[in-house]
Amino acid sequence: MAKVEIYTSPMCGYCRRAKRLLKSKDIDFEEYNIIYDVSRMAEMLERTGGKHTVPQIFVDAVNIGGYAELRALDTEKKLDEMLAKI
Repeated sequence: MAKVEIYTSPMCGYCRRAKRLLKSKDIDFEEYNIIYDVSRMAEMLERTGGKHTVPQIFVDAVNIGGYAELRALDTEKKLDEMLAKI
């Protein structure tokens, strides 16, 4: 299984939706809360090239974007393929 990381904040509805979608597919992920651990905000900005919106989702260290991009990948049937490891 691919390594999935997600940067979130507690009041973010799109963060909750992204986590719900991943959980519905039984995908384990590491969550980094940028509000409770401010060092994660700087890390996220560096990894995304300055994107400051959450969620920011990474699959095997590649930034796929936020919830809209995650949902689009799922709708296009590409998410399962991306998350699977041979």
